[in-house]
Amino acid sequence: MNSGTQLILTYFPNLSETQVAQFDRLLELYEDWNSKINVISRKDMDQFYVHHVLHSLGIAKVMAFQPGTKVLDIGTGGGFPGIPLAILFPDTHFHLVDSIGKKIGVVKDVAKQLKLSNVEPQQARAEELVRKYDFVISRAVTQMVNFYPWVKNKIKKEDINEFQNGILYLKGGDVDEEMEALDKSYVVYHLEDYLKEDFFQTKKVVYMPWEDKR
Repeated sequence: MNSGTQLILTYFPNLSETQVAQFDRLLELYEDWNSKINVISRKDMDQFYVHHVLHSLGIAKVMAFQPGTKVLDIGTGGGFPGIPLAILFPDTHFHLVDSIGKKIGVVKDVAKQLKLSNVEPQQARAEELVRKYDFVISRAVTQMVNFYPWVKNKIKKEDINEFQNGILYLKGGDVDEEMEALDKSYVVYHLEDYLKEDFFQTKKVVYMPWEDKR
């Protein structure tokens, strides 16, 4: 077991042997792909488990998805936050979408190598999708004022989770000014409250329910 997987285990101690093995293999799979195409910045690979895997799992510190939940990951790139969350929640279906074919090729291979049957990779633009989901997740692909119109009609009305269906968005820095431009209800969760590494001091999960109840 590598040190990155050990770090994941300190925050998620109830992983199965299969999940531990899957998290452990992530590093070699992404190192191999990174030698072919630039999936993750080279300097970032040194901090792969903190900057990418654990950061993705920050969403799970805010809310655990119930079995049968359907999640859309928009602008997934090489598979973040979708792949780490799919390992953690094997009974949740993750639809990972990106407009760049090379990156979706990486996601397809990683999902296949790890036997993640709950991952559905697709090369597409967010606007082209017609299905509805319980949650839409993303890792700061754009300003929320641009992101929200892409996904506002893609969220189911019936809730099966602790939280009302909506958006869970990984962001850094100051989010209030950006969010207030939308004039929608939202809650900010500070990842430094859950994860002790310095990297998370400015990282947040922004939760926006699908419908403004104010």
